[in-house]
Amino acid sequence: MHTFPRSASRWSRRFAVTATALAVVGIGVAPPATAATAPADAAPAGLPTQLRSAPAAADKAPEGLYLFQYTYRSHLKIGGGNFTLGGKVYVAVKYNTGKVRYSGNVIAKTNSGVSGGAVYLETNISAPCAPGNNGFAQAYDYSTDTWSPKLPVAICVRID
Repeated sequence: MHTFPRSASRWSRRFAVTATALAVVGIGVAPPATAATAPADAAPAGLPTQLRSAPAAADKAPEGLYLFQYTYRSHLKIGGGNFTLGGKVYVAVKYNTGKVRYSGNVIAKTNSGVSGGAVYLETNISAPCAPGNNGFAQAYDYSTDTWSPKLPVAICVRID
């Protein structure tokens, strides 16, 4: 009897279902928006601080930015919603000490099941890790000058 290798489409289908499920869970448990006042929440170097006197436009992000995490290709991936659609978003993964482990800029795009603009960033951080969160992820929406709440994450550390 001969068995056929699994189709590559099965893997992509499984990933799509998992990512959608995580996005739905992320929407259901999104924490309320909070004002960023701590020094650790300060804008990263080079980010503009913009004062806005005009009312927010219709394409601006709604309240309640949120992030979620999942593993893809054995790496930590950060996703989120309620960002300004088409706007630039800075996503950083930091140790609890504040040291940046990974960061990048992405553009918020439409995604069914995610309100506002959705962002996804695949990091080079191995995942999954041993239990325990030794870091956090946070995102900054340039258009609204707003930080997301911190998302606790496990950052794998090599032990040689």
